[in-house]
Amino acid sequence: MFAVDANARVARRAGLTRRRCSGRLLAVLVACAGISHVAAGAVAPQPSPPPAAVAQRACDAIATHAGAPVGPPEFLQSYVFENDDGEPALNTAAFTYDNALAVIALIGCHRLPQALRVGEALRAAALAGPRLRNAYRAGPVKGEPLPNGWWDAKAKRWQEDRYQLGTAAGNVAWAGLALLALDNATGERRWRDAAAQLAHWIVDHTAGAAGAPGFTGGVDGFDADPVKLAWESTEHNIDAAALFAWLARDGTPGQWQQPAESALRFVDSQWDAASGHFLIGTLPDGHENTTGSAIDVQMWALLLPGARPEWRRDIDYAETHYAVPGGFDFNSDRDGLWLEGTAQAALAFRSLGLDAKADNLLRTVAGQFSASGYVYATREPRITTGLALGPNSSRADFYYYRRPHLAATAWAALAALEWNPFVPHGRHAK
Repeated sequence: MFAVDANARVARRAGLTRRRCSGRLLAVLVACAGISHVAAGAVAPQPSPPPAAVAQRACDAIATHAGAPVGPPEFLQSYVFENDDGEPALNTAAFTYDNALAVIALIGCHRLPQALRVGEALRAAALAGPRLRNAYRAGPVKGEPLPNGWWDAKAKRWQEDRYQLGTAAGNVAWAGLALLALDNATGERRWRDAAAQLAHWIVDHTAGAAGAPGFTGGVDGFDADPVKLAWESTEHNIDAAALFAWLARDGTPGQWQQPAESALRFVDSQWDAASGHFLIGTLPDGHENTTGSAIDVQMWALLLPGARPEWRRDIDYAETHYAVPGGFDFNSDRDGLWLEGTAQAALAFRSLGLDAKADNLLRTVAGQFSASGYVYATREPRITTGLALGPNSSRADFYYYRRPHLAATAWAALAALEWNPFVPHGRHAK
């Protein structure tokens, strides 16, 4: 997320990053700052719409923002700002995580031409040096260097954000998953080759200490002074496990099986059997981070092909510690409803055969579409995450705001379509 130090699909703790404002799974931008003009409040009870209706609405919104089926590669803006309430660092930001989700959702929506346009932008980013960025400038990609940053009219110069120019391992994995989904949809090897290049970056640059399982957070900051993130995120390792397992299934098990097992071992090490939920990861010194908490870690683990049967217990934990009227909060303080996590829970519940609960969550999502077509990030004006914006933050200063959000909309589509982004064809047997 920033030179202004902001992000939006990745919020991390004093060492634990996360991908959003999103921006998934660990560091996020003030990108999320601002107060919405929309009043918060409980959604009035209403009949559950069929999943097809939610899918249609979410698919149409993403396809509309992606534009014409034919055109240049393009990054999609992550947030739509209402009443000019945007932050400069976010106004034109296209977070890698959000765009990867958009590609996967568009494939599930049978909007392959638009998925290819966004996918081509991600592929260009994957192949450009020196590393994939956490965010790019929204809009057409016309060659290298890939666009980043924003124009500061007051200072009359371009500004860049250290988080946006950083590289979170989880964001790299999500970009790889999107490229593998395109390989699966088209049969064109170039997509898989680009995904494998991203997977190699994770192995080469974020592998943990010798003999220790899992992968560290990635790199923060500008190319002139990059900082290696030594903490390990449960979310990032879920993402990496999914990417490596997909590659291993695709004819090269000898190359990718070991990294897949390493990431999965780390995820398993974060399972707290006593409470029945996942810890968020480790601190830079390797000690477990027992203070952080996040709903997506609980839900994403259930979508992994290698999910342990006992992990299903985290459904009970989530309903006890994250539930709010209509859905789920990001963390356990339960100060509001997070739409992205609520949609993730709907997909996880559906995968486990909990259809009635999934339908109830989709009913909430159906009532949170904005005039832009996107689903709002939150129902309330602002919710906390308990996470920090970046490694230099001294407090939990990462928030989500009630703004139309690409990632929330993509997860709404995936949940309604029953499309698991961690497996080929998106299919997850109940």
